[in-house]
Amino acid sequence: MSAAQDFEKVLEDSDTSVASFHEDHGALRRIQHFLHSTPAAVPLIVLVLLIAFFAVSIGPKFFSTYTLTLILQQIAVVGILGVAQTLVIITAGIDLSIGVAMVFSAVMMGNFALTYGLPVSVSILLGAVVGSLCGLLNGFLVAIVRLPPFIVTLGSWYIVMATNFIYSANQTLRDADISEKAPVLQWFAGSFKIGGAVFTYGVVLMVMIVIGFWYVLQHTAWGRHVYAVGDDPDAAELSGIRTKRLLIQVYTVAGTIAAIAAWVSIGRNGSISPSSALTDFNLQSITAAVIGGISLFGGRGSILGTFFGTLIVGVMSMGLNMMGADPQWKVLLTGAFIIGAVAVDQWIRKVSG
Repeated sequence: MSAAQDFEKVLEDSDTSVASFHEDHGALRRIQHFLHSTPAAVPLIVLVLLIAFFAVSIGPKFFSTYTLTLILQQIAVVGILGVAQTLVIITAGIDLSIGVAMVFSAVMMGNFALTYGLPVSVSILLGAVVGSLCGLLNGFLVAIVRLPPFIVTLGSWYIVMATNFIYSANQTLRDADISEKAPVLQWFAGSFKIGGAVFTYGVVLMVMIVIGFWYVLQHTAWGRHVYAVGDDPDAAELSGIRTKRLLIQVYTVAGTIAAIAAWVSIGRNGSISPSSALTDFNLQSITAAVIGGISLFGGRGSILGTFFGTLIVGVMSMGLNMMGADPQWKVLLTGAFIIGAVAVDQWIRKVSG
């Protein structure tokens, strides 16, 4: 074989390799663009695989209506908080105080009704105002004073936590007292049946909030502005979006949603305990959002993804409990899911940007 023929053969082989590379690269790009445009797809896939795993490992018992509705009841409070956290994270912020704002709102609702004797409807409204003010303070410091969201909400966490304990003297409002004097505070514990499934009103409210804010983010100008501010605040400002006002609104709405979660939590727990502020509701809401594909860099994600992320943690917890596994496996796997979700987000942003 001549040198010219050898060179021609090398070129033919090279052409084939390049063509193959471009074909694979194109398929990879299509997958990444799909995941970028449909951020809820990854957590949904993970959720389906997780359910399939427990279905094989545990059997039909895992698909009982009791098990599935119990999972929904257990995630109702965190699911609502996850919506609030998602709004903040999409703006490239974070709210470390949202859990204690929820608990403080619940404490205020209970005391307004039981200690001060105000009508329950007024007590709930004032409790919602407390949650909104917590969010408004965070929004003002982030948007106007221009302090980092992490530092602002970390400081708010300490302030609200201390205020909660000082005001309440760490006194629990008992289930029996609430049932007798202000039963409306426990209204979300009520339930109804559809076939063999039992749904609480708290679960229904969680689903309504998820659907409502999904629609707001996807189909309203306000929602598009939230994404724009998270993606590039300077460009959003130049395009005419009042970024400062929007950030204040987002944090205030998040605080209001936390107060709604407070009302649901009273129904879920029965009593109102100030010490429940020590529960890691903040981390649970962040975990749901991150596993649900909400980018910590802002500007990308879906409320539905957060809902799927909440379900992933709920399904995993229930499945491991039914298998009799060590509770630490839940902690370990949650950490793995968080790291995996962030890695996938980085991969999608790098290639699809």
